[in-house]
Amino acid sequence: MARLLLLDCDSTLSAVEGIDELGRLRGPEVFAAVERMTAEAMDGGIPLETVFARRLDMIRPTRAEVDAVAAKYLATVEPDAAEALARIRAAGWTTVIVSGGFTEAILPLARSLGIARVEAVGLRFAADGAYAGFDPDAPTARSKGKNTVARRLRAELGASEVVMVGDGASDLEVKGDADRVIGFGRYAVRAKVKAGADAFIMRLAELPPLLGA
Repeated sequence: MARLLLLDCDSTLSAVEGIDELGRLRGPEVFAAVERMTAEAMDGGIPLETVFARRLDMIRPTRAEVDAVAAKYLATVEPDAAEALARIRAAGWTTVIVSGGFTEAILPLARSLGIARVEAVGLRFAADGAYAGFDPDAPTARSKGKNTVARRLRAELGASEVVMVGDGASDLEVKGDADRVIGFGRYAVRAKVKAGADAFIMRLAELPPLLGA
């Protein structure tokens, strides 16, 4: 039976929030609005689906800009991630990124960390690279979407244990569909997550012992 480790990306595997970095490209007013909406959603103050499309419509990121965020993820990778995840996989865990971020931006980071599967939100681009929307059926673009993914992956892989790691309210929501939720606070300590998680860590180097790795 597989053991499944689900990992958030933004402010967990990487120091940055990808959507905020895209918002920064549109000037201080757009950046401030996007950052505020992201923080409210991650803190659990508003449902993710109420801000997901709105933020993208404000930014309308090009393919080149999303590629630049992919490079930023790589440049700001959590320093302990590669070693910790290698230990965890060696102990028999399957690792999957489950994120409300964008698949195209996350894939290079996933490859660099040896993570073969990413469950995130696909973007759509026109032939010239202009923004053309996002996949509305992506579960992680809405509240409880990570729960949907956790249930599906548990069934698909026949997992005997599922653990979710992340910094935000959408990660904490997975309680009940994951056997454990481990909060992460290196880049953002969110009071609701710290209080509600089964464990709370500040570095990914603290994760392997919690998983018997």
